[in-house]
Amino acid sequence: MRKIGAYIAGKNKYVSLAAERLTSPGQGKEVGPTLGANRSFLQGLYLAPSVVASSLKTAVFASRILEKLGYKVSPKYNEFRTDIVQKIEFNDPQKLIKFCVGIQKGSAIDSDSVPEPCDMPGYDDQIIMASGSFTQGSSIELSCDGPIRKPYIAFMQGGLTYEYGKIGVLRAIEEMIG
Repeated sequence: MRKIGAYIAGKNKYVSLAAERLTSPGQGKEVGPTLGANRSFLQGLYLAPSVVASSLKTAVFASRILEKLGYKVSPKYNEFRTDIVQKIEFNDPQKLIKFCVGIQKGSAIDSDSVPEPCDMPGYDDQIIMASGSFTQGSSIELSCDGPIRKPYIAFMQGGLTYEYGKIGVLRAIEEMIG
């Protein structure tokens, strides 16, 4: 069911008919204008601190291991962070591409998809994007993208859980150096 909201005004008979049509038979206006979205909203508020912590922990893990492998990272694992994005400089287009492919392979959703660089509106260079997200376009879930241009930087972010993020990062490294 799509999560939507609405208010209907008019004669009681027509309001009831519209409510039945816009929700489901038997539910009508008893469901309310949020159609049950409050549960998801409140769940998000309760889970947000844990998800953000997992995302930051994933970024710190990626920063440390990739720095140990000789890649330039920003921020470094022990530096102050202002967001969840981890930059990794590969200096090689194939390593950037393989890293993104590995992030996709390590994802829970669409792990069989293979990201490829392509032209995108608003960008001068081809872009590669990897995201096996439960919610399309979600940047708090593990994802990675980057422009195919020197110095070939990946922008990785997210991880709903640290364990999921760690698996994705390790799979990406395996794909890249394997």
